[in-house]
Amino acid sequence: MKEKLMKEFEKIFGSTDGVRTYFAPGRVNMIGEHTDYNGGHVFPCALTIGTYLLAKKREDTKLRFYSMNFPDAGLMESSLEDLVWKKQAGWTNYPKGVMWAFREKGYQVDCGFDILLFGNIPNGSGLSSSASVELATGVMLRDMFGHQGLTMIDLSLIGQFAENNFNGVNCGIMDQFAIAMGKKDEAIFLDTSDLSYQYAPLKLQGARIVIACSNKKRGLGDSKYNERRAECEEALRELQTKLSINSLGELTEEEFEANKDLIADPVRRRRAKHAVYENQRTVEAVKALQQGDIAAFGQLMNASHVSLRDDYEVTGIELDTLAEEAWKCEGVIGSRMTGAGFGGCTVSIVETDKIDAFIDRVGTAYKEKIGYGADFYVVDIGDGARCLD
Repeated sequence: MKEKLMKEFEKIFGSTDGVRTYFAPGRVNMIGEHTDYNGGHVFPCALTIGTYLLAKKREDTKLRFYSMNFPDAGLMESSLEDLVWKKQAGWTNYPKGVMWAFREKGYQVDCGFDILLFGNIPNGSGLSSSASVELATGVMLRDMFGHQGLTMIDLSLIGQFAENNFNGVNCGIMDQFAIAMGKKDEAIFLDTSDLSYQYAPLKLQGARIVIACSNKKRGLGDSKYNERRAECEEALRELQTKLSINSLGELTEEEFEANKDLIADPVRRRRAKHAVYENQRTVEAVKALQQGDIAAFGQLMNASHVSLRDDYEVTGIELDTLAEEAWKCEGVIGSRMTGAGFGGCTVSIVETDKIDAFIDRVGTAYKEKIGYGADFYVVDIGDGARCLD
């Protein structure tokens, strides 16, 4: 792979002297959706698919970008004097946003780059291709400018800062954290209220993780993601008229039920219910995994999807079809949407010897109902963002 990327870099930019190669994975969240900006728990893992970034320092402040995923876009140019979000800049807004964030935080970025990107994460799939680009860029900038005092957690926070303030998406910390801190064969049980975390081996006992990409593209910034976040923030304010809490993630199900009438609007009440119940499901799911009860883990995954469908309303016909068809298949331990929703992917745990039949049955049913095909990926859990040199 590296040799192929170097050849492409040479073709686009000329010399490969001084080029360094970086990789940042995509991520999949096993359970704990839309809890990360509500002070709750999440349970993501990094994947072995992700974003490769090749970079070479320039002697001026020019930025030249090329993506092997979007060859028709050609060579895209900008500069360090022009680090502002522009619609026509497309995917380059993500690396530019991280450069901007480094400078905002007081870290030197004083020369331009030639940058080549190649990603094998399906674009717009909900597997965090944008956060993957952000962390690949962050690791590259730390390395190239000697900012060794920055930890991987620092880089994840800079990536989130860039996404929130440069790209205008009010995402939580989960995506960037999972991509920065990923560990082979382990998921991360993260408390987003204080960034305390522990690794938990994902022992699937004769099963694999299968991701089904709906091929319905979504754009987070112009989706209802920010609207859902605002609804939860308003519900929290209503609960705070009586309760001394800082986030919905602090509530148990019982505390929520006893106080839910403080939330005036029934829609906001459902949104808050999902945030509270999903957080508790995530805690229970990790306990089940630690006790070797993979069946209970799967049931909680299924319940998560139902809540995201009915209370949070972020699934849509594509993701519902993929999850509901998966539940009918023999050998499926659990299946749910993953990511922000409104398109993207489902994640399923499927017994290894049933995977081919699962892909055939769900794929056929999906195409019949939706009118176009889904793509399936049998994935492994990998390490976090890093330099490959």
